[in-house]
Amino acid sequence: MTGILTGLRIVEGSAFIAAPLGGMTLAQLGADVIRFDDIKGGLDSDRWPVTKDGRSIYWAGLNKGKRSIAVDLRSPRGRELLTALITAPGEGAGIFTTNMPARGWLSYEALSAERADLIALNIVGARDGAAHVDYTVNAITGFPMVTGPVGHGGPVNAVAPPWDLATAYAGAMAILAAERHRRLTGAGQRIVLPLQDMALAATSALGYLGEAVVNEVDRPRFGNEIFGTFGRDFRTKDGRFVMICIFSDRHVDALATAGGFAEAFRQIESAKGVDLKTDAGRWIARTELCTVIEPWVASLSAAEVGAALKQAGALWAPYQTFRELAADRTNVLDNPMFTILDQPGIGRYPVAATPLQFGAFERERPLPAPVLGQHTDEILSGILGLSAGAIGKLHDDKVVGGPR
Repeated sequence: MTGILTGLRIVEGSAFIAAPLGGMTLAQLGADVIRFDDIKGGLDSDRWPVTKDGRSIYWAGLNKGKRSIAVDLRSPRGRELLTALITAPGEGAGIFTTNMPARGWLSYEALSAERADLIALNIVGARDGAAHVDYTVNAITGFPMVTGPVGHGGPVNAVAPPWDLATAYAGAMAILAAERHRRLTGAGQRIVLPLQDMALAATSALGYLGEAVVNEVDRPRFGNEIFGTFGRDFRTKDGRFVMICIFSDRHVDALATAGGFAEAFRQIESAKGVDLKTDAGRWIARTELCTVIEPWVASLSAAEVGAALKQAGALWAPYQTFRELAADRTNVLDNPMFTILDQPGIGRYPVAATPLQFGAFERERPLPAPVLGQHTDEILSGILGLSAGAIGKLHDDKVVGGPR
């Protein structure tokens, strides 16, 4: 790797989404990220989605470009090896990230006793130590109670795990911030990042808590309408769906041009006493806007609607399935961020590199995820300096494992 983070080494003990994705984010920027797992595999090694023969596409997706070492985590000798790996010397080393229970041999106190300037990120469920995952945290935030169709009587869970994703990127940022602090001061530190607090911070930043307290209301459900401006799904003549939004003056004019709505929009403004070039005006007149836009979309095919909206410069997008996205030439097949990668044991499919584009570095092509234990011997010899004989004995004693 020759990315912007070349020379940085992070040891990762992780499962599920937030910690592995945070590590992969750093790996895709050139850091050497070493993931350790038990010889038998981690909690997420077989997590869905999987191939027809049970190989985890999920695991491969979150571990691209990392190195893998497999160790018997219950073995005292295995724990000694991992402690030595985490605290190994080197200017860019001595960085550990985990969402495992950071206690005992994995505690900051134990590890920093071996390397005083250790940086350790611990992703936890809640700040009080309670267990939480994205889906339980999301229930607390209030979002499931405003998600879903108007009139629905219960919660609607998110399919995507937003708080895991936010925590992953916040965790990567935290590691880089702590590493900069260490370079300036020589001091390491422990960072605690609760998944629950990440979600609560984002909920606060988006104004949901402020609205509830200041206006003394619980926001109702508005279905697929975008609260506070204009945006909704519309069905085309051939049964497809498009999302049409208005977020600025330009979008009002573009949509009016695409559908020939200029006069209809003026009539709405006059009848409702609003200005459609304001968020409030669009929100107040959203029903009337839909009355104008809906029959136009319904009279045309998806291709015809898309062509008109695109030519006018409107704010819109077609709804797609995952399979349609995978075959989408603009967004995937011709996107330089993607490579058709041959992932061992899974097959060939589009895989994204980092979305960041740095002026001083070429974007690295994505690398396959390792198979469990693929780099065990390489890490033991290259970082810990063990001889071939010593490594062989560790295999014989089942302290470490090779590729599987």
